[in-house]
Amino acid sequence: MNKPTPVALLPLVLFLTLFVGSGLWYQSQGVDFAFYQIQAPVAILPALVLAILLGRGVLNARIETFMKGVGDPTIITMVLIYLLAGAFASVAKAIGGVDATVNFGLSIIPPSFILPGIFVITAFVATSMGTSMGTIAAIAPIAIGVAETTDLPMLTTVGAVVGGAMFGDNLSIISDTTIAATRTQGCDMRDKFRMNFKIALPAALLVLVWLFFQGSQAHVGDLADYNIWLVLPYLAVLVLAVVGVNVLLVLFAGIVIAGVIGLVSMGNYSVAGLSQDIYAGFTGMQEIMILSLLIGGLGGLMKSQGGLAWIVQTIESISRRFGAQDGSRKAGELSISASVAITNLCTANNTVAILINGSVAKDIATRYGVDPRRSASLLDIFSCVIQGLIPYGAQILLASSLAGISPLELISHVQYSWILALVALLSIALNWPKVKPV
Repeated sequence: MNKPTPVALLPLVLFLTLFVGSGLWYQSQGVDFAFYQIQAPVAILPALVLAILLGRGVLNARIETFMKGVGDPTIITMVLIYLLAGAFASVAKAIGGVDATVNFGLSIIPPSFILPGIFVITAFVATSMGTSMGTIAAIAPIAIGVAETTDLPMLTTVGAVVGGAMFGDNLSIISDTTIAATRTQGCDMRDKFRMNFKIALPAALLVLVWLFFQGSQAHVGDLADYNIWLVLPYLAVLVLAVVGVNVLLVLFAGIVIAGVIGLVSMGNYSVAGLSQDIYAGFTGMQEIMILSLLIGGLGGLMKSQGGLAWIVQTIESISRRFGAQDGSRKAGELSISASVAITNLCTANNTVAILINGSVAKDIATRYGVDPRRSASLLDIFSCVIQGLIPYGAQILLASSLAGISPLELISHVQYSWILALVALLSIALNWPKVKPV
């Protein structure tokens, strides 16, 4: 790895300038689908060229670094989730599962509680499942159908799903972010959970109140008849997720169950039709799959060139420049939070951001008197906050792709992530909750 340098971050700046800048320009010109005029997987190509040119050493070695980033296990796992989630959503919709599930849900939930209910259900599933990606893949299609049926704002509804998913991802004891945070800081998962929960709960309650008022005008007309058996694929996915089955197996099982029900209950549904629906689901995920692979490669290049190390070093340097002394708890907590947040902006992967900052955060925590339970909690909170708000992150891309909406428009409606960030910053300023000695 090269020495820390901000130059290594220029490719990310170029990508965001092309992607966000072009969208804003086309929007100012009144062009429909402004942020889709220059697709993100294309906008990132110049950034990749710049990243490779900035690297040192043999060209083949730089390309190999890029390929290792593309082939990172976390990135490949996300890609597989994309494909299976797209296939499941496509098959379930083709057999009428989405409409049946929506009508079933609307028949038992009062209209004014629909939005809060979506958030609570998503949060419960994500906490049990330990993955925001799998949760969004399972819940988003249902929520989208609910929004279309009840005239609820699509962005607000999908934002509730993403927010609930990030709540669970942040708190779940089987989440990879929790595992990474607790292992790097040397504390128990249950202790980190308790610390985390005291910050996440007030944020969640504020979101529920806000969603209640946002959904108070929901209109539910006459519900169409539905076949309860068509709800089974979603129930199966939720049950398997809650009991802890691997997310890839959960989604694959959902595809199989939905396909079998369609073949049995629909006279005109064939194996060929099932195959076409699965493939249509695959192709629908093409854009975010390509972007995720390229983002992984870009992150690998920036890390190897010292860009991420520069972020961590700079954050700590700033804290010292403003007079932070060893034992200054607030300075230490702010340094840990800012470091993991900015790293997450660059990597678009909250687990990777935690792992990169883990050892540095532990060192900062020791010197500034930050309890390990607290540092683990802050690492997880601020990485999940950023992950739920970046338009090129996996969660936002998956949700916006399923809903057919702009990822840049969606991030302003993920209220939970914004409120969680404010509550977490207040907790640092107010030294709350108090950390009891072990």
